[in-house]
Amino acid sequence: MKTFMMSYLGGEQPSSPEEGKAHFAKYREWLNSLGKAVLVPAAPLKDTTTVNPDGSVIEGSTTAMSGYTIVQAESLDAAIKIAQDCPFLEIGGSLEVSELMEMPV
Repeated sequence: MKTFMMSYLGGEQPSSPEEGKAHFAKYREWLNSLGKAVLVPAAPLKDTTTVNPDGSVIEGSTTAMSGYTIVQAESLDAAIKIAQDCPFLEIGGSLEVSELMEMPV
């Protein structure tokens, strides 16, 4: 099995607490349907700070990434199929699917 990261980009915020709860219920159902393939179910990003090559630091992100999920799948195509069922797409967000490479230490 290979390991893939799905990066969450963009997406609209729920217009009400009820809408947020309904979306989160769909999201939990999707994650539960993946079973043991999910290694990191949901990792939202908070308080992002950017460190630039010159060492300067700015508050905020230079990307639209708002979080990630890590899954195992047989191939990139299989990971893409998992991503295509993600409820995040229903709120106008996009998912980048990337294979994670192991680096020697």
